Amino acid sequence: MSIPRGRPARAAVLARLALRAGGRYAARWPWLVFASVERRRELRNDLALRTAEEVAEELGAMKGAMMKLGQMASYLDEGVPETARATMARLRRDAPPMSPELAASVVAEELGGPPDRVFARFDPLPFAAASIGQVHRAITRDGRAVAVKVQYPGIGEAIAADLRNAALLRRVFGMAFPGLDSRSFVEELRERLTEEVDYRLEAEHQELFGAYYAGHPVVHVPAVVRELSTRRVLTTELVPGAPFEEVLGWDQREQDLAAETIYRFVFRSLYRLRAFNGDPHPGNYLFHGGGRVTFLDYGLTKWFTAEDLAPLEDAARSIAVDHDGATFRGAMERAGFLQAGAPVSTEAVIDHLAAFYRPVLRDTSLTITPEYSSALVRRFFDTRSPLAPYSNIPRTYVVLQRINLGMMAVLGSLRATANWRRIAEEIWPFTAGRPSTPTGEAEARWAAAREPLAG
Repeated sequence: MSIPRGRPARAAVLARLALRAGGRYAARWPWLVFASVERRRELRNDLALRTAEEVAEELGAMKGAMMKLGQMASYLDEGVPETARATMARLRRDAPPMSPELAASVVAEELGGPPDRVFARFDPLPFAAASIGQVHRAITRDGRAVAVKVQYPGIGEAIAADLRNAALLRRVFGMAFPGLDSRSFVEELRERLTEEVDYRLEAEHQELFGAYYAGHPVVHVPAVVRELSTRRVLTTELVPGAPFEEVLGWDQREQDLAAETIYRFVFRSLYRLRAFNGDPHPGNYLFHGGGRVTFLDYGLTKWFTAEDLAPLEDAARSIAVDHDGATFRGAMERAGFLQAGAPVSTEAVIDHLAAFYRPVLRDTSLTITPEYSSALVRRFFDTRSPLAPYSNIPRTYVVLQRINLGMMAVLGSLRATANWRRIAEEIWPFTAGRPSTPTGEAEARWAAAREPLAG
């Protein structure tokens, strides 16, 4: 596998892809015009599938920023035909790998010897391949089963080329997500992806999450093997578990437990650790039953200050607890999501922005459906909203919004049911909610033993 590295080469791939897709639609247009409604739907789905197959193939080969865009598209928009989304989902689990020889050369350069000398055993075939690197099973010299993530040669240059082509990236994101101020999005992406290609930073992030969640009853963070980790090789504990696609076939009770753990991990990380593991696609979860989940991939991590979180806490408290629309609007303005003094009513602000708080507005059990999570995405990027000219995603919160929407997409796929309000009250720093589920009771015991130490 050879990754196109230079800016002209990578731009040419996208241009070629757009021309092929446009030509295919032009060729099928007469059939669409004269087909019945049902046949027209079939033809459109077929076109979407063929285009998705080409996009998955090209973005999978390109890796880097463009492949991440494809991963996001695979689970965020319910409006895309299911067959096309399933095809794009290959980018989460079956991306084209590099050759065994190439992977071995990276290990040798980074760890001082070929894999069969550094490790007692090393599987030359990867079991996972993603946007920055691929992962191999191995056994260390002292008998530990480990996952060895090996970075693609040239991926740093490829990402740098994507990020230098800021105008192209903004067009691509603008087409995928209309209404987004792509400038702040791309600038934040630039900083996060520049960090992500240095596995030493990822190791540091993973160790910080691991230290915080040590001993947690349902959240697991794989341990880092520091002596076998460098800038381009990251070695961690190997954790067996079921992938997301398998969990979709589990009984609903198990899916609900898994969803509760994901929800707790996201919001506890935000409000208590002040951090987000910012790559929320389902390929980064492993499931073990009984609500136990292993969270992988800490390369795209965002850390927040207390000042960053203050307006978010005010917004949640004012809309969900105090039912104070004016204070909610003020919090959105302070955070930068809404232009101060925008000529729109507070009712319109609540109608548009409070949709994201719907699961926690009432003390009742609620099922998060695929339709709800998709409507949330469409509302978020709705250029027809009266708020559109006056709203934005501040750079500080770009990653937060990405993981929030991604989490809702995952919970929607699971059709997860819970009393989300009561779970949130356990985690919010401005409430003191009692444990509302068995998982909550176990987490409360863990927190009582752990959090005084953290303070």
